[in-house]
Amino acid sequence: MPLREHLRELRRRIVLIALGLVVGAVGGWFLYEPVFHLLQQPILDAADARDDRVSLNFQGVATAFDVQVKVSLFLAVLFTAPWWMYQLWAFITPGLTSKERRYAVGFIAVGVPLFFAGAGLAWWALPNAVRLFTAFAPAETTNWVDAQLYLSFVMRIVLAFGLGFLLPVVMVALTFAGLVRARTWAAGWRWAIVLAFVFAAIATPTPDAVSMLVVAVPICLLFLGALGVCLLHDRRLDRALVAQGLPRLDGTVPDETTPDDATRDATGPGARTDATPGTA
Repeated sequence: MPLREHLRELRRRIVLIALGLVVGAVGGWFLYEPVFHLLQQPILDAADARDDRVSLNFQGVATAFDVQVKVSLFLAVLFTAPWWMYQLWAFITPGLTSKERRYAVGFIAVGVPLFFAGAGLAWWALPNAVRLFTAFAPAETTNWVDAQLYLSFVMRIVLAFGLGFLLPVVMVALTFAGLVRARTWAAGWRWAIVLAFVFAAIATPTPDAVSMLVVAVPICLLFLGALGVCLLHDRRLDRALVAQGLPRLDGTVPDETTPDDATRDATGPGARTDATPGTA
């Protein structure tokens, strides 16, 4: 597809995602009150631990309105997750065939639960983080938490966890679309595990290691599972290409011998040695 067509397709998908978010935001606007009380709960728990010296504060005249708009958009991202995930998949693989449409269904069926699982894990870790940060306030002081900053922090954490859990699905999608090979993912598995633990340490700033492990281990397992799926896909595709008499994904053909294979054959136990008989 030419670059101009890609840009047009990108603009079309962005418009569709935006329209879906608008519809979701309308629904989120009417659910603001119960959702706000739910998001406020970690602050209320911290207030109980500090004898009511922690409270949300709306500092400006229009702050309450701004917060309601942000919470509505936050709910729109959650509500329309299947919609914008499908639009992303459709942009990655334009002109979907019937087989690719089945992949799209699988992408959404796996991606949506993973997204909400990551968001739920963030919500589980959030109260500990709030208690930790509010505990630094000196005794006999009142911690007036800015409502806009607090809710922005909560929404960023929840969305970051949800998008982080989508990484394995994106890996599989890019591999199935032929954009990234499984060997590329496999080459960076050590860095992926390190980044997973770094992300967990930042996202769960509590002093205990259990919270960090609860976040990091599922991300590592999801990465390794996605890597296994990508490797199986490339191996199956190599077999199909070889059966059709075509080169493998790496450009080699079955009759070719790689340098590693040649070295192994020359030094192996069955290697042949040609000796020239000496003369007397």
